[in-house]
Amino acid sequence: MELISYGMMASDGLDATFAALADPTRRAILARLASGEASVTELAEPFAMTQPAISKHLKVLERAGLISRGSDAQRRPRRLEPRRLAEATKWLERYRQFWEASFQSLDTLLDEMKTIKAEDKDT
Repeated sequence: MELISYGMMASDGLDATFAALADPTRRAILARLASGEASVTELAEPFAMTQPAISKHLKVLERAGLISRGSDAQRRPRRLEPRRLAEATKWLERYRQFWEASFQSLDTLLDEMKTIKAEDKDT
């Protein structure tokens, strides 16, 4: 399987996405937002960190395009933006297919080796 490189813009987006996903707090925030939008206060609740620290994480997620900020009167809830995650999934899927094909080839080779060994044992 040939691995085709993405253009520079797509690469920049992937870099930002994977950098944002590298932090467990940001992954937890995304997991929370997968069940619906939430305010900064709501997002900060499960973490032992200050609201400004959570806000820094949110800014990283926003810059990566993984979340957006809504406006609901005084409240500015954050919501998940699935497009960037879909791009990362598409990129990863190509490698999954490559490795799946490689493992299938390895399985076939191992089966052939077992058959040859069994035949040698019988003779």
